Amino acid sequence: MQSLRRVWEHFEEGMIAFLLAAMTLVTFVYVALNNIYTLFYNLSDRWVVSSDFFAGIGDHLMGYAQGMTWSVALTKALFGWLIFFGIAYGVRTAGHLGVDVLVKKTSKPIQRLLSLLACACCIVYAGLFLAASYKWVSALMVAGIGAEDLDRYGIKVAYITVIVPIGFALIIARYLEILYRIYTHRQTGLGLADEAAEATKLANPAEEHRP
Repeated sequence: MQSLRRVWEHFEEGMIAFLLAAMTLVTFVYVALNNIYTLFYNLSDRWVVSSDFFAGIGDHLMGYAQGMTWSVALTKALFGWLIFFGIAYGVRTAGHLGVDVLVKKTSKPIQRLLSLLACACCIVYAGLFLAASYKWVSALMVAGIGAEDLDRYGIKVAYITVIVPIGFALIIARYLEILYRIYTHRQTGLGLADEAAEATKLANPAEEHRP
């Protein structure tokens, strides 16, 4: 079970890294093409002898830039996938904003009770959105609507939005794991990592090396 969990965590981190890299690469190429072709047009105006050569390169680059109208739509789709992978990842790493300052001032049994209640609320909340998003994606699958600027490649809206129910399913899985860990007294707060402890280490690095 531990090895399977590690494999999944590596896959999750790899997907987030891949989505970030893909978004960056697509945006960089699109911006670069939209700025580089003007350089060749300027060279064409400056050097009359080789003006046709530089103008030809500029025309080709401008054509590629105009043909990349799909880049914005693809970046939006990748960002949507990144959001839902990131939510589940944030639950695991306790990367979300901590709001449990008052809770941590209570006794351990009260902390555990409040954490169980909060975790159950999160599961119910994610479950409602999972059910609703599943119906939404199912309707989009039936409708077969093409994605804006991506339909030429056979990409449907449903292929992009399928990450919504998948993302909420991942969130539920994470909170079920947290619920089990709280129930078995392995932790008292939400999150699979201690955000406050990590923040304290970052704020006071000397304490970490103190004997």
